[in-house]
Amino acid sequence: MKKRIITILLCIIIIVLIFVVIKYQNTSSKRPQNYIELSQIQSTIDKDKDGIEDQTDILENALVYVDTHPKYKSKYYETGYPDDHYGVCTDVVAFALKNSGYNLQILLEKDITEHPENYDIDEPDSNIDFRRVKNLYVYFLNNTINLTTDVNDYEEWQGGDIVVFKHHIGIVSDRRNFNNVPYVIHHNDCWQKKYEEDILEKRTDIIGHFRISE
Repeated sequence: MKKRIITILLCIIIIVLIFVVIKYQNTSSKRPQNYIELSQIQSTIDKDKDGIEDQTDILENALVYVDTHPKYKSKYYETGYPDDHYGVCTDVVAFALKNSGYNLQILLEKDITEHPENYDIDEPDSNIDFRRVKNLYVYFLNNTINLTTDVNDYEEWQGGDIVVFKHHIGIVSDRRNFNNVPYVIHHNDCWQKKYEEDILEKRTDIIGHFRISE
């Protein structure tokens, strides 16, 4: 009986390990190179007036943020933005936009105050509301450019776009796989080793695809 229990436990452990390896395997230890030549769009707006237009700025700032190798942990911060090298998926987007001139903490607080009927929030808290996927989805849906969620329409997916899944969010990369579908810059959980991964085709829960500005 004891041997049988041990065998069952070992089988469970092996299955879990296989699942983790398959689900979280890294496509590449380096940023993948484009396999085809596609023009990367550029915005006509430079929100923070740093000489870099918004589309490129958001993309580059997302990469700068994940290059700090934040550790995954959901915490509450009195300052709103994490300041201790921890973070969650929404922080990739929040920091990418903040460093491009768009402070989501302020923008969400304003939108929730002006349009409370759009948000399912009993007691607004500006320190955490902008770090909730469901709130960001509502904000982007009503305040940005809505784009296709069909990954096969690959030319419409551009580096610097925002992709929202049912319970997750990330920044679209300018790197693509062999099917021309872009990678996603994101922070999913503590198992993740690389922050730029080929996951877009594998997800069946894409609910939004947005662009900040033309």
